[in-house]
Amino acid sequence: MEALNQFAPFILIFAVMYFFMIRPQIKKQKQEKKFAQELKKGDRVITKSGLHGKIVDLGEDDTCIIETMAGKMKFERSALSLELSQKLNPAAPKKK
Repeated sequence: MEALNQFAPFILIFAVMYFFMIRPQIKKQKQEKKFAQELKKGDRVITKSGLHGKIVDLGEDDTCIIETMAGKMKFERSALSLELSQKLNPAAPKKK
């Protein structure tokens, strides 16, 4: 029983870290992965670096071609920002 009392603070700290740090991060990663998988031609997106554009083609290798005012550029789907793209398209349903 005494050993349990010694480890109780560590268990409590881990539980707090899990619910306030680890779990939300895992949930956000799942949302971003789902967002990248559900992209389709014609979607207006913003990259994490702030580049605005419209998807004109989706590659099989997790890439997409985005048309901007400067021309067409190829990006990894992971470079697209879920939060910024949702702000750009307010009519699109929020990912939960």
